[in-house]
Amino acid sequence: MQSKIIIGAHMSVSGGLLGAAKTAVSIGADTFQFFTRNPQGGARRVYTDGELEQFNAFCAESGIQKPLGHAPYTLNACSAKENVLEFAQLVLREDTQFLAKIPGSLFNFHPGSHVGQGVEVGIELIAKSLNEAVDVNNTCTICLETMAGKGSEIGGKFSELAAIIDRAEALRDAGKIGVCLDTCHVFDGGYDILGDLDGVLREFDGTVGLGRLFAVHINDSKFGISSHKDRHANIGQGHLGLPFFRKLVRHPLLTHLPFYLETPQDSEQGYGEEIRAILADG
Repeated sequence: MQSKIIIGAHMSVSGGLLGAAKTAVSIGADTFQFFTRNPQGGARRVYTDGELEQFNAFCAESGIQKPLGHAPYTLNACSAKENVLEFAQLVLREDTQFLAKIPGSLFNFHPGSHVGQGVEVGIELIAKSLNEAVDVNNTCTICLETMAGKGSEIGGKFSELAAIIDRAEALRDAGKIGVCLDTCHVFDGGYDILGDLDGVLREFDGTVGLGRLFAVHINDSKFGISSHKDRHANIGQGHLGLPFFRKLVRHPLLTHLPFYLETPQDSEQGYGEEIRAILADG
């Protein structure tokens, strides 16, 4: 018997985590993603223990699983600037400790851009930031996001993510670090998930290991394979198409994973419509 598909979307936390969870339930989601901080800045909301207890209790009662905290876009763990690296370590330390208070939660971040220092230097700096900032005994599960490979981004290739994981030894050995696969990003980055999903999953398994795939961002692609553009499209309005996503969430190697919509919808109800379309038969 196929397990229940865990699918949700990106929710605003302007009304707090509990409000976001209630909105997720109202649109038919059983998980959700949220920014841990201002996505273009660094300010964060601090939750009291009481607020977290209420949130955790609601999630347990309503069936919300594996909420995912997304780091701000300003986090660059392989910057050439010392103050930017210090901010990256601050976010990694504080946000993973915060999310450790939420059962089953994940923390996702874009690995960063090496800004001309080279891929190898970038990988070393990201691993160093993780090793120095994250307490393996007080952290949620961390996900490196697959990237589209634009500019000097790290993470456009599975091998780059594998190298970071390999060098973050304590987190690796504790099973606390893995990957969030973004469908738009990997397709834009040159992996043909539309024409050969099984082949891409085999490549991922041989490079990173499917046991380290912890989450999936489901986004259609505006520009298509090998464009390196990183422009999300609503489901069915891009180069991947609705049939692909119906197949993806039902793939036997992926059904145990949580799926998170990050499409450019203008309302939570739009996310609900996408969820229903993906879960519909045919």
